[in-house]
Amino acid sequence: MEGDILRYWKLSAAAMLLVATVVPLSANPAVANPAVAEPAVAERGLDYLVRDYQTRIPSKYTTDSWAPFAKALTTAAGVAGNRSAATSEVATAKTALMNAAADLKAADEGTFQTITNNKFWNDTSGNPIYSQGGGVFKFGDTYYWYGVHYTGAELYRANPTRKYDGNVSFVSIPVYSSKDLVNWKFENRVATRSTGVGSGANMGGAGWVGRLGVSYNENTGKYVLAVQMWHTGRGGHGVLLLQGDSPTDTFDYGYFQTQITNSPTTGTGDQTVFTDDNGKDYLIFSNREGRSRGFVAKFRESDSLRIEPGVQIRRGDGREGNAMFKLDGKYYHAASALHGWNTSVNYVNESTSSNVQGSYSGEYVLAGTEMDYSHVTQTGFFVTVKGTKQNTVIYAGDRWADFAWNGIGYNQWVPITKTGARPRFHSVSQWQFNVTTGEWRVGPANNYILNPDIQADRIIVSSVRGWRNLGGSVTNVNGGANGSRFALQVSNRGGVEQRIESVPAGTYTLALHARGSAGQLVITGANGSQRTLSIPSSGGWAKRQLTGIVLPSGGATVTVRASGSGGVVVDQLSLVKTP
Repeated sequence: MEGDILRYWKLSAAAMLLVATVVPLSANPAVANPAVAEPAVAERGLDYLVRDYQTRIPSKYTTDSWAPFAKALTTAAGVAGNRSAATSEVATAKTALMNAAADLKAADEGTFQTITNNKFWNDTSGNPIYSQGGGVFKFGDTYYWYGVHYTGAELYRANPTRKYDGNVSFVSIPVYSSKDLVNWKFENRVATRSTGVGSGANMGGAGWVGRLGVSYNENTGKYVLAVQMWHTGRGGHGVLLLQGDSPTDTFDYGYFQTQITNSPTTGTGDQTVFTDDNGKDYLIFSNREGRSRGFVAKFRESDSLRIEPGVQIRRGDGREGNAMFKLDGKYYHAASALHGWNTSVNYVNESTSSNVQGSYSGEYVLAGTEMDYSHVTQTGFFVTVKGTKQNTVIYAGDRWADFAWNGIGYNQWVPITKTGARPRFHSVSQWQFNVTTGEWRVGPANNYILNPDIQADRIIVSSVRGWRNLGGSVTNVNGGANGSRFALQVSNRGGVEQRIESVPAGTYTLALHARGSAGQLVITGANGSQRTLSIPSSGGWAKRQLTGIVLPSGGATVTVRASGSGGVVVDQLSLVKTP
């Protein structure tokens, strides 16, 4: 729908320009009164929002929340229809409408939707979602997901059995929309290679584009996208600021800022955009070289087209994937280890005051990220959902084909909750989420084994992440099942085990792929009961499984053992509850 609206307003803009060339300036109200908004620009976004929100159905919301929304919608429709409305009127109407929409309360308690990791995601039309290094932002009652589409993403999806070093050529910045954070509709490419970046240059000429976020400016009614860019035609490294009139508009050039005051380098190392509860927007970033310092910098309030001086909140080892979330009144800065877009634990600094630019604690490891290096990801961004029953933070981890090659699927989303003094990361392969209540639960097809595909370690190691050595010889080896990067090899009558923290009572299936010499796969329940799957020797990969395993509620242990001196090689292990 917006494509038609955009075409309409662009034609209108062309017509107005033609009129302006033949009508005296004094007869042109937009020139005589600079405060008057240009219909082809400011009203385009408001008109789109009004049309969108007019599709909401009153019966789906509580009466108390619908009344102020209906009032704001009526006011906004009036401003959108007034071609002489001032820019400030348009921005005010747009802001009021979005705020009222954000406050809409569902009349029911919503439904649980399933998020499945370790796979490539598609949009609601069945097309691939290409969105990396971005963020999800809620404007009004809708979530919008922005990220970067790289050429390497297409190659890796088509053949995820190798690395694609150097294939990070910029294609576009797509935007998707969702009401439930699970089903995503493709809306538009807000920026492409032809998007101008000032001085006659465009994004197609950039050597790097990535790590972005979007803020909304209440003074201008503009949506401002901040993205890293390295462009020799624009002076090197910096933060590119683009702006649009609606969340799904085609964004235009705003400014290119090469230096943020207080950072020791030009540009940024990694960055995301964080919006606080009061609507203030901040750039979370590290310095570009070494990335040993973490900063929080405010967007200029007047138009969001400048990044104000950064306030340093951490200093120490180099970190990347810098991002922030807020939970129960505290701010948490999270980042990954610095080693080429690969997986690691999440390192966290938490605020010790109520000020996002105030003091922070020393660094600690986010609990739950240790066993499989954050579900085999690098820190991407966070989404905080304030539900009617609980608050839940969604961790959105990135997997990169370039340099990494560490598993299927680019986007891995898991819940973060806080039950004690600190937040906890829940590494689940499948889970279900209710965006209305904020509740989540483990999905029926969840694999309770962590690092089951042996993809967490980026190099050959003698102690595989998530698996405790029990003697003999243990290593990860090149060449996993189905063309994956690594597999687990146990030899010399050795073994490894993984202690699963908790499984619900029920009946399970234990499975793996194996090759090489003979071995055993053993599952031990919390009550000490054991079942053993014998693994015969095999020259090639073969799937083996054991069904009907009854486990009580509580911990469980999975053990892999080699029967002799020869090596048994295993991959794609799984422990899944039977429906």
